[in-house]
Amino acid sequence: MTLKSASSENEMTQNAQADKLGNAPFAVLVPVMMSFFVMGFVDLVGTASNYVQSDFGLSDSVSNIFTTMTFFWFLVLSVPAGMLMNRIGRRMTVLVAIAITALGCLLPIVGYLIPAATVQLVFVVASFCLLGIGNTFMQVSLNPLVGNLAHDEKLAGMLTFGQFVKAIASFIAPLIAGWAATTFGKWWLLYPIYLVCAILAFIMLAFDDIKENAPDSGKTSVLGCFALLKNPVILLCFLGIVCHVGVDVGINATAPKILMEHSSMGIEVAGGATSVYFAFRTLSCLSGSVLLQRFTRKQILRGCGALMALSSVCFILFAGFDGMPVWLAYAGLAFVGMGNANVFSIMLTTGLLHLPERQNEVSGLMMIGLIGGAIFPPLMGLASDAMGMQLGAILVMTVGVAYVALLSIFFKSYGSTR
Repeated sequence: MTLKSASSENEMTQNAQADKLGNAPFAVLVPVMMSFFVMGFVDLVGTASNYVQSDFGLSDSVSNIFTTMTFFWFLVLSVPAGMLMNRIGRRMTVLVAIAITALGCLLPIVGYLIPAATVQLVFVVASFCLLGIGNTFMQVSLNPLVGNLAHDEKLAGMLTFGQFVKAIASFIAPLIAGWAATTFGKWWLLYPIYLVCAILAFIMLAFDDIKENAPDSGKTSVLGCFALLKNPVILLCFLGIVCHVGVDVGINATAPKILMEHSSMGIEVAGGATSVYFAFRTLSCLSGSVLLQRFTRKQILRGCGALMALSSVCFILFAGFDGMPVWLAYAGLAFVGMGNANVFSIMLTTGLLHLPERQNEVSGLMMIGLIGGAIFPPLMGLASDAMGMQLGAILVMTVGVAYVALLSIFFKSYGSTR
């Protein structure tokens, strides 16, 4: 069978599944979207790192390393996860990811029940690593699994809706942690709640019935994935995801520190700043899933770039000058939440549609791009420690914002499907 005929057969299978879902989407779609909710658990690392920093008296540089430990696994495990996916299938790989994530939620519960600070810290750090490993497998397998539910230009909208569900988990994590901290003095009660959700998602997906597309032609390999970077479209999309995740994780970990530095807020109140970010990110994902059906990816990306640029202006003014009103910081959180929400799905969709016959390899490579979550936070921590203020962290984040903004202006290769 030729590569072209294999690709055509794969596309017909995918379209048939998507058409089938048009008649009875709910039963098949809900477990998949519940898996996106579990995918959002990784964002609680930003919330947890602020509480852990307070619990153990850690510096910005050290606490920001926690996010590096979480997102480092995207660099080393994205391609192996893609190879496993070719072997056992996309749905089974997602189930493995949920199981690892559930274990990551269990460890802090056990750790904080042991009255020894060192043991507690070790268990929390191990939890961060497991959340990163689980999320790596989840990102690599769940996004291609959605390819069985939507195709062509509808894929971006479906992925964005999945990001909307993911953002709900990210949005409520700081609220639950803050409520648990003020009510019981135990912020980590967030973990048993999310553990129950992970178990529920595992059971639902285990009984789900999804007809998967055939694996990619040929073998997925580390060299094969990185060789795709020779393609300029894939390279630009890859760097776009690096910057998107760097900004996302960076603002998640830094927003409370920015507010505490320039106001009288404590961690319990300032920690809610990330909920403002995720609230607007959630709303933008929901609206983006609709707008991407009506407007081109190019138009949406330009809007994203403009909003993210506005957010950097707000943060630089708030952190760089004394006496700035607090609403300026919240405006920055709103702008970056709205702007950064749809960048991932646009970059991933553009890459997948650019090389449809190598979707598993493209997906694996793009997931390596999530290493941005391990690159930006430590650089932001070092910059803030060096300058003695959070403005240093904001300037590092602005580099990622500038890339997305410039990409939205000059990038033109979106393919024939908008």
